Amino acid sequence: MISDRKDDHVRLAVEHHQSGGRNEFDDVTFIHHALAGIDRADVSLNTRFADIDWGVPLYINAMTGGSDRTGDINRDLAIAARETGVPLASGSMSPFLKDVSTANTFSVLRDQNPDGFVIANVNATTTVAQAQRAVDLLRADALQIHLNTVQETVMPEGDRSFAAWGPRIEEIVAGVDVPVFVKEVGFGLSRETVRRLSKFGVSVADVGGRGGTNFARIENSRRAGGDYAFADGWGQSTPACLLDASDVGLPLFASGGVRHPLDVVRGLTLGASAVGVAGTFLKTVLDGGPNALITQITTWLDQIESIMTMLGARTPADLSHCEVRIRGDLREFCTDRGIDVYRFARPFLPVP
Repeated sequence: MISDRKDDHVRLAVEHHQSGGRNEFDDVTFIHHALAGIDRADVSLNTRFADIDWGVPLYINAMTGGSDRTGDINRDLAIAARETGVPLASGSMSPFLKDVSTANTFSVLRDQNPDGFVIANVNATTTVAQAQRAVDLLRADALQIHLNTVQETVMPEGDRSFAAWGPRIEEIVAGVDVPVFVKEVGFGLSRETVRRLSKFGVSVADVGGRGGTNFARIENSRRAGGDYAFADGWGQSTPACLLDASDVGLPLFASGGVRHPLDVVRGLTLGASAVGVAGTFLKTVLDGGPNALITQITTWLDQIESIMTMLGARTPADLSHCEVRIRGDLREFCTDRGIDVYRFARPFLPVP
């Protein structure tokens, strides 16, 4: 049953979440300028992209829904979003599109967060009419389409036909009445993929890179033989994707492997308009409920402002002018893909 699979995903996501280990965000370090700091009062977290304004550059990314337990999780996530002002994306709404009795496990996101920015979520096989139904259920401000060929391939009961995904995305963009965001679920969006999404008229590409919740590992653990272990490291990291697609011209979101506020600032510096978090926030809400997540998000927003103050960035967009050094595996990726890492070592002070 779908509800059992959704509960399995939550359990396995927490078990396999990579919360404290090293990832390629650590290959991005700031050049410290001791006189770069500004007044905290001059810092704003407002971010603008695709004619959309958000009060903060942080959002709760797609997680769950479709069972009683996941409905309770969505309620807690919505309460935290309401109290902190962060946007919130639904988990895949395929269960609702197949069984209307699960509607309340998703609609609670809007019920508990009536004035927030809520994003509906569907897969790339969804029809235009189904996508609009998902939007209507949540009175959503945007629609997120998730791409997950790797997950579907490893999933025992997953899809095996992917050729129609691109044309279907283009149809949905033209057919629904809200902006469309497209995200990967943890394996990354390449430069070439982002270019295609831009041609489809997509408003935002959420790169959804490797480093956080690993759906290849999750689905492999659901297989009797665990015979897809070789797919464990598939894909590109979030920083790699941001660097790879930085010149395409489509607004980018960063998600996947975001562990703390410094990773948020790193993502913004590499060109993201906003940064999404799922696994870290899921673990918090499961351990401590909505109040624990409210505290965590409030702390993160405060620390993001503090880092921006230190770096001299008045807005998230100003972070793109900060100097960073790119090293390690991430630098090797840039070399292989022909990305000029030196353009991120921007001189902060004029040469006398």
